[in-house]
Amino acid sequence: MLNVATILVPTAATGVFLLMTGAAITHARRGETPNAIINIVLGILAAGVAIARFGPYSF
Repeated sequence: MLNVATILVPTAATGVFLLMTGAAITHARRGETPNAIINIVLGILAAGVAIARFGPYSF
């Protein structure tokens, strides 16, 4: 909205994607399937934000 530090949103979304990927792997190894599924969904959403903000909708 204010066009200040617009690189922070896609960078943060990339970080959240990497964090959720690691969390999903850890939960899957421990046999906690419901938690792994939640992490996968959140990772996909974060990846969508990162792709959109780095790609066609970047400022």
